[in-house]
Amino acid sequence: MNYELEFKKSALKEWNKLGTTIRIHFKKKLIKILEEPRIPGAKLSGSNHLYKIKLRQSGYRLIYDVNDQIVTVTVFAIGKRERSKNL
Repeated sequence: MNYELEFKKSALKEWNKLGTTIRIHFKKKLIKILEEPRIPGAKLSGSNHLYKIKLRQSGYRLIYDVNDQIVTVTVFAIGKRERSKNL
């Protein structure tokens, strides 16, 4: 079963600001996610429904939610994760 992709308004603004290369990498991963969105290793710690896609080299990540009732994957946020100052 393929899921539909939705963006929160704020996430869409972030998406539009991304460079072409970053968007292409995210698109490739999103295509796979729409086929099977619940990847245990991608689960965001401390949350039941939120998952992440990480682009390690660029430092970007995308946070998404899976809703099985309406068969959608909703993108909540895209951006660079700030490093902890305690490192």
